[in-house]
Amino acid sequence: MKAKKQQARESHLECHHKLQARIQEAEDTFQEQHLIIEALVEEKVSLLQTIQGLQENNGASAPFNDEWEEESKEDPEEEGLEDIPVGEGEIVDE
Repeated sequence: MKAKKQQARESHLECHHKLQARIQEAEDTFQEQHLIIEALVEEKVSLLQTIQGLQENNGASAPFNDEWEEESKEDPEEEGLEDIPVGEGEIVDE
């Protein structure tokens, strides 16, 4: 009986270590992704500033500002559905 308890304890400890390793790996991956996103945002800002500078040098108005318009998040499949009158048309079984 003591051997079974020891074996169960060792198995549990092994599973715990594997789980901790997976958690640490996921946290590391998350941290790496966060740093990549930050770098991309900084690059975007730099590119927008460069574009603005070039446009100002060419006398064009700067189209970029801090107030970005949100695009409509409508489902493309729902477009045009309001044009179909309810109750009209035929249902065709194929």
